[in-house]
Amino acid sequence: MTNTASHLAQAILSTHAALALGAPKTSMDFEPPALIHQGPTAIKDEASTEIYQAAHLACLALDFDEADAQLIAHAWQAQARRTGQFDARQWPTDPADFGLRSRPDTEAFAACPQQLGLYAVLPDAAWVGRMARAGVPTVQLRFKSDDAQAIRQEVRAAVEAVRGTNALLFINDHWQAAIAAGAYGVHLGQEDLHTLSASDLASIRRAGLRLGLSSHGYAEMLRAAAVQPSYIALGAVFATTLKRMATPPQGVARLTMYAQLLRQLPTVAIGGIDLGNLAQVLDSGVGSVAVVRALVAAAQPEAMVAAFQAQIDQKYERG
Repeated sequence: MTNTASHLAQAILSTHAALALGAPKTSMDFEPPALIHQGPTAIKDEASTEIYQAAHLACLALDFDEADAQLIAHAWQAQARRTGQFDARQWPTDPADFGLRSRPDTEAFAACPQQLGLYAVLPDAAWVGRMARAGVPTVQLRFKSDDAQAIRQEVRAAVEAVRGTNALLFINDHWQAAIAAGAYGVHLGQEDLHTLSASDLASIRRAGLRLGLSSHGYAEMLRAAAVQPSYIALGAVFATTLKRMATPPQGVARLTMYAQLLRQLPTVAIGGIDLGNLAQVLDSGVGSVAVVRALVAAAQPEAMVAAFQAQIDQKYERG
């Protein structure tokens, strides 16, 4: 790696240290240039390669995994070519620099509101009904069972439980049962997305169900966005004890960058969100916050819903 690429990497690290999942894995005792200009036609092959190398090195030092580091480095390279300059302060967030392109509407899933508001992830139909009646605008049934009949019954019960309320109901994983019961939408993880065929996705799309997809970093966000889902969930923002996570908590700084990149899609932040950190999560620019433990483990769930809604409503009113 050239001295120039190393210097540019240090400049990125200095400016974006908050994105590290801990201390950046390199020394930061230097005074980097805030801005390195190139003319509109001055980003030549050698300079472009150095920008890629610098961004890749910086991202690894910030503890992005290899797949994400490569994607960010390519985006930084594309940003420099597009703008004609390298700016260490400008983390790439333009969808085009990441290769995100609009596809025909016929290939997109049905739209859902840009702001889904408070999004409660709940273990059974009884909880779904209770939170819907408490005024939660978006609810998800996350029912864990290997019994196909029990799954169908619980999904149907959840659909009935939200009837007469304004709640939008997503079903986690069980997309066939969701279609059969007439749910509003289905939410799938990355593992589920891998196992679904094009025909399966087409069945969900034809049924008119909204599709939400989980993501944990850039590679999974781009994989999800390529399907043109109704929304993308971003997490885990904070540590959670509810399930073993394959990736470490992302933090609010990364969440903010993710929300900027996916600004054309509804986004949902999830993972360890409670009243104490809700304000900073909302400030990231996401359109919705998903909560699990903060509601189902609360001594007074309805009162907790009201407290969450008050903060969210206040944020939306401020704009």
